[in-house]
Amino acid sequence: MPGLRLARFCDVTILRNAGLPVLLMLALATPSTVAADSMRCGNRLVHDDDRIEDVLKFCGEPAERSRTWIVRQPRFERGGREYSFPGYDEVPVDVLIYDFGPQKLRRRLRFVAGKLECVETLDYGSNR
Repeated sequence: MPGLRLARFCDVTILRNAGLPVLLMLALATPSTVAADSMRCGNRLVHDDDRIEDVLKFCGEPAERSRTWIVRQPRFERGGREYSFPGYDEVPVDVLIYDFGPQKLRRRLRFVAGKLECVETLDYGSNR
C-alpha cells in the first residue's frame, strides 16, 4: 500500500517538527485511521489483500452482496509485487456489507479481482 506508507511517512515528518499538543492529537487519531482498513470476524482479522474466499470462510455470508465490472490495465502478481502491462482487462468488483446488529457498526468490504481493497465503516446495523 504505497499511499498508506507515504501517509505514515508524512505523519512521522510532521511529528518531528510538531509541538507536544500536535503530537498527542495525531497519536490519538492514528489508531482509528488504521482500524478503518480492517475488520474482525471472530478471532480473525480481515484486512487489505485478503481473498474473497477467505473472508467468506471466516465471516460467513454478508447481509448484502453485489457485483459490478471495471475495465483496467491487465496485471499479474509475482513474488508479492504487482506488474501491469498494455491492454485492457475486465475484472469483477464485489461489494459485501456485513451487518452485526443494532449495537455494532456495519462494514462495507470492496474486492477488486477477488482481493480486498478497502473496508469502510457505515452506520449502526439493524435488528435482524
